[in-house]
Amino acid sequence: MSGVPPRSPRDRYLTVYGRMPVLEALGASERQVARVFVVDGARGDAVDRILAAAAERSVPVERATVERVAALARNGRHHQGVAADVEAPNLAPLATFLERRSHGRAYRTSVLVLDAVHNPANVGMVLRSATAAGLEGVVVPRRGTAELGPLVIKASAGVAFNAPVVRCETAAGALEELVAARFEVVGLDAAARGAEDLFLAGLPERAAYVLGNETSGLSPAVGPMVGRWLRVPLARGVESLNIAAAATLVAFEVARRRSGPAGAA
Repeated sequence: MSGVPPRSPRDRYLTVYGRMPVLEALGASERQVARVFVVDGARGDAVDRILAAAAERSVPVERATVERVAALARNGRHHQGVAADVEAPNLAPLATFLERRSHGRAYRTSVLVLDAVHNPANVGMVLRSATAAGLEGVVVPRRGTAELGPLVIKASAGVAFNAPVVRCETAAGALEELVAARFEVVGLDAAARGAEDLFLAGLPERAAYVLGNETSGLSPAVGPMVGRWLRVPLARGVESLNIAAAATLVAFEVARRRSGPAGAA
């Protein structure tokens, strides 16, 4: 529709796609929906309800081609002809995040960095745990990691909308910027030579904890960038934990250290 401002890649939003997810977003009064995209010619009861809900909330609706909606959703099969931009107030590009956390008390910062984490359920659970623990950010690359769509949002139980998501293009590129900003890169791998016990090791006040692929661990581009390794001590022959479980332990161990008498990681 005319009068709708152009969509900016710097807008703080998550794109929700599929008829029911979009309808649910419009029906949640606490969610600020920036706009709705509907494929030209899309019909049906759900589409009618989406249009009515958008009109009731004065949300702009833009008619678009199938190709445009598929591109916006980054999903060519399951968008069902509709998508919506939902504001995520704590989402920020990496450069902005680093600028905000470069001085004073904000200098003490711990982030999780996802490296080729393909399972949307794992991404969603990591976002939920990191947010609950009070970590400052979760770096979610656009390339090589599950898209921040309905499956991630569902797995996070809606927390993804308010999670401190930090966007970048690649995990390796993000780590280069983090190292330049004086973050210590810490990898999680029980099998890594010299890996320290998470619960006994000293933790840096400015740290990027890297979590790798569900089956193969850290990617070849990222592994060499790790300056230090931690492991979660496991008993009874268990070799490893699910990535979301490991992320939860790291996030809450950082939180526990901060709440201790010294108040330091």
